[in-house]
Amino acid sequence: MGGVRWAPLPIESQALALLRAEAARVTWHKGVGPRHQEAASCSRSCNRGCRCHCLPCSPSRLAPCAPLRSRIGPGSPAGVRAELRPADMSEEEDYYLELCERPVHFEKANPVNCVFFDEANKQVFAVRSGGATGVVVKGPEDRSPISFRMEDKGEVKCIKFSLGNKILAVQRTAKTVDFLNFLPDCPHLEYTQECKTKNANILGFCWTSSTEIVFITDQGIEFYQVLPEKRTLKLLKSQNINVNWYMYCPESSVILLSTTVLGNVLQPFYFRAGTMSKLSKFEIELPAAPKSTKLSLSERDIAMATIYGQLHVLFLRHHSRTSNSAGAEVVLYHLPREGVCKKTHILKLNRTGKFALNVVDNLVVVHHQDTETSVIFDIKLRGEFDGTITLHHPVLPARSIQPYQIPMAGPASVTSQSPVPCKLYSSSWIVFQPDIIISASQGYLWTLQVKLQPVVNLLLDKGRLMDFLLQRRDCKMVILSVCSQMLSESDRGTLPVIATVFDKLNHEYKKYLEAEQNYTMVVETGQSRSNPLLKRPVRTQAVIDQSDMYTHVLSVFTEKKEIPHKFVIAVLMEYIRSLNQFQIPVQHYLHELVIKTLVQHNLFYMLHQFLQYHVLSDSKPLACLLLSLESIYPPAHQLSLDMLKRLSTANDEIVEVLLSKHQVLAALRFIRGIGGHDNISARKFLDAAKQTEDNMLFYTIFRFFEQRNQRLRGNPNFTPGEHCDEHVAFFKQVFGDQALMKPTTF
Repeated sequence: MGGVRWAPLPIESQALALLRAEAARVTWHKGVGPRHQEAASCSRSCNRGCRCHCLPCSPSRLAPCAPLRSRIGPGSPAGVRAELRPADMSEEEDYYLELCERPVHFEKANPVNCVFFDEANKQVFAVRSGGATGVVVKGPEDRSPISFRMEDKGEVKCIKFSLGNKILAVQRTAKTVDFLNFLPDCPHLEYTQECKTKNANILGFCWTSSTEIVFITDQGIEFYQVLPEKRTLKLLKSQNINVNWYMYCPESSVILLSTTVLGNVLQPFYFRAGTMSKLSKFEIELPAAPKSTKLSLSERDIAMATIYGQLHVLFLRHHSRTSNSAGAEVVLYHLPREGVCKKTHILKLNRTGKFALNVVDNLVVVHHQDTETSVIFDIKLRGEFDGTITLHHPVLPARSIQPYQIPMAGPASVTSQSPVPCKLYSSSWIVFQPDIIISASQGYLWTLQVKLQPVVNLLLDKGRLMDFLLQRRDCKMVILSVCSQMLSESDRGTLPVIATVFDKLNHEYKKYLEAEQNYTMVVETGQSRSNPLLKRPVRTQAVIDQSDMYTHVLSVFTEKKEIPHKFVIAVLMEYIRSLNQFQIPVQHYLHELVIKTLVQHNLFYMLHQFLQYHVLSDSKPLACLLLSLESIYPPAHQLSLDMLKRLSTANDEIVEVLLSKHQVLAALRFIRGIGGHDNISARKFLDAAKQTEDNMLFYTIFRFFEQRNQRLRGNPNFTPGEHCDEHVAFFKQVFGDQALMKPTTF
C-alpha cells in the first residue's frame, strides 16, 4: 500500500505510469498509456513486473517509483463517482480532513510525459520523452524544482534521487540500473550496475542513504554502496529469497518482501549505516483458507507506517458480503526491531468496497470511495481488549474530505475565472504513505491534514476528546478552547467532567516535568558524557502548564459576571486539587486568583478557612496580597505574618511589615528570636521608632543598640558608617547628654 489506487491493480502492473485517465476513461487495472500496454500485458503474464511508482500514462508507477494501489471488496461496484457528494457539503465545521493549501503542481501524465513518485524524498518526477526533452523534479519541501535532461535510452521504469539529491538512479531494463552523478566535482556521465543474481529480474530499488541502494529482484535482495567518484558500485550484502513483491518504509529504513506461493509470509530487512539486518519473518492471516495455490496476498492490501514511534504493517482484510462479517477491517501488526512481529490492533470498518489508507499525525485514515467519505482511528484510545488484540471503531462519524477548489491556471487576464472544484475520491487518486494523495489526471500532489477544531463538536465525550487531542501535533490552542468552552455558561460541564479534563492535562504536564528533571540531574552529575544519545525532553504542545491555563482560560473565566461565583471557586479549587494530586507545585498567581475571587464576593470566611487549613500554599507574593487586604479584612494582616513566619525564608519581609505598621518592638523581638539582631541596621529601627513620635519607645530602641555596640565592639557609640548621627543628636536633645551610655572598661 505504498501507493494505493481505488481499482484493483495486479501486482505485476505496479510500474504503470501516472494517468491519462481523463481521456481514456480506463479503470486502473485495465491499462496504461499506449506506449506501455505491451509491457503491462507482459507483466501480467509473468507476474514479475518491475515495481516502480509511476502514475498512469507513465512507464512506471509512482513512489520510490511505486503506484497508487486501491482496495476493492467483493461485489463492490467497478465505477467510481468523481464529483463532490452534495449530501456531505453541509457546514465546514463537519470536515475534519483537508488537503493542504499549497499542493505540488506538476505536468499531467500523458502519452509523452511520464510521471513518477519517489516515496523516500517525496518527489514527483515528470519525464518527457524518456528524459531527452527534460526531467522536472518537484517536492513539497523543495523551494525550487530540479530540471535536467538525459539521453533517451528506452522506457524509464523507475527513477529516483538518492537522499540529498546527489545521485540519480534510473531503471530502464529488468537487469540493470543506470546512475548519474549530480555532485559538483564528479563527471556527469552515466554508469550502470547489473544485478548479481543470474536470471533474476529487478522488481525495483530503494535508496537507504545518500550513497547506499538496495536492488530488489524476484530472487532476492542486493545491498550496494555507490562510489560516485569511481562511477562504480560495491556489493555490501545479498540475500537469496523468492520475492513476489516488496514494500519500503523510508521513515524506518525497512524493506518488506512477500515470499512463498501464497505471498502471505513477509520477510522484513532493516538497513542502517552500511549494514543489512534480517528481521523475524511473520505470516499474515488470510480471511479464509485459499482454494488454490495462487498468490493470495496483494501488496495493494498492505501498508507500512510509523504510528506513535513504532513501525506497523497494516493489512486491509476484505470479507465476503455473504458471510456474517460486518465488513472489511484493517489489521495492524507491530514490527519491532528485535523480537517477533505480533498482531496488536484491528480497526473495524463495518463496510465493504474500495478503500485506501493514510497515516496522518499518528491517526490511521481510511478512505472509502463508494461513499466518498473517510474515517479515522486512534490506536492510543481505549478499545475492546481481549488480552492480546485491541479492537477499535472509528473515532468520529464518517465525513468527506473538505471540498477543495483548484485555481484556474493561465495568463493574468484569465486567472480571474472561478476556481474549479477538485474531484474528491476520484478514480485518478493515488495514495502513498504516510499522508500523500496524488491526482495524476489533474497534476497535483497534496498532503492530507487533520483539522482538530471540528473534532470538538463531533466528539462529545470530553474525557475521550482530551485523550484524542493530547496525542495530536498542533493541539494546544484547541485544548485551551475546549477548556474555555466547558466553563462557559452556554456549554458548562459538570465538575466531575472538568476534574477529569484537568487530571488528563496535568498527567501530561507531570510527565514532562519529570523528564526535564531527570535530564537536568543526569547532566549535572556528568552521566551525560557516558550516554551521547541523551537528548533534552521535547516540550510538545500537549504540555499545558499553569501559565497557559491562567492566561487563556482561568483568568478570563473569573471575569465573566454571568457565571455563579460558587462554580467559579469550585473550578479554581478543582484545578489546584489536580495539581496537588500530581505533586506539581502550584504557582502563586493561581492562589492569588482564588483570593481575589473570594474577596470580590466578600467570602472572607472561606478565605480564612482556606488559609487556616493550608488549602492555599504559602508564598511571599500571597502574603503581600493578604497585607493589601487589611483595610477591608483586618485579620488578613495577621494571616500574612503567620504565612511569612511559616515560610522561614521571609524574615526580612516580616520585619518590613512590622516596621511599616509601627510595631518596632515586635519587629525587634522577632529578629532577636531568630538570632539576627547582631546584623540588623540600627538606623532602620531608629527611623521607625522616631516616626511613632513615642519618645520612650525611641529611648528603648536607642538603648538596645547602644548595648549591642558595647557587646560587639566594647564601645556603645555608633560608628560613622551606621549614619546614626541624626538620631544621636535627637536623643541628646530629648534626654540630655548624661543619658548616653558610657563605655565600660574591664
